[in-house]
Amino acid sequence: MSEAQWYVVHTYSGYENKVKANIEKIVENRDMHDQVVEVIVPMLDAFEVKNGQKKVVQKKVYPGYVLIKMQMNDDTWYVVRNTRGVTSFVGPGSKPVALTESEVAAMGIEAPRRMIELSEGETVMVTTGPFENSVGIIKEVNESRRTVIVKLSVFGRETPVELDFTQVQRV
Repeated sequence: MSEAQWYVVHTYSGYENKVKANIEKIVENRDMHDQVVEVIVPMLDAFEVKNGQKKVVQKKVYPGYVLIKMQMNDDTWYVVRNTRGVTSFVGPGSKPVALTESEVAAMGIEAPRRMIELSEGETVMVTTGPFENSVGIIKEVNESRRTVIVKLSVFGRETPVELDFTQVQRV
C-alpha cells in the first residue's frame, strides 16, 4: 500500500464542515481508518468587533476546500468523490494531485514532528523565543498539543511558562 498523502477537495461554498463530517462518517461506517487518516478544514482565529465588543471568531483559511490525508486508491477516490457537497479533487482533469511536502509545510497543516522524550521534573533550557537561554524544570507535559509547562525564574519569581517541544532541550 502507498503511504497516505494530503489531497485537496473542492466543495460547494459553505459546505466544508458538512463534507468533513460526511467523509468522517463514511470512513467510520466502512472501517477505512487505515486508508483515510485525517480530514481537516483549516481554520484561523480572527478578531471581530460587534456592538463595541471584540471577540475571537473562527474563519476558514481556504473557503470552498477541504484537505484530506489519505491513501489514493479506487475505494478512497470513490468515497470522497461521491460524498455530497464535493465537486472535485484539485488536479488536472479528473486526476487528483497530492500536495508536496513543501506545500504541506507552507500551509502549516503538518509540522515536521520532532521525536522528543520529556518528562516532569526534568531540567531543560529554552532554545528560542523571549525566554531563550533560560533554564527551568518541567512541571507538565502535554503530548497531544506537543507542549510543556516549564517553571522559569522571571524577575526573581517562579513562573510557569507554556512552551512548544521544539523550544526546549534537555540540560
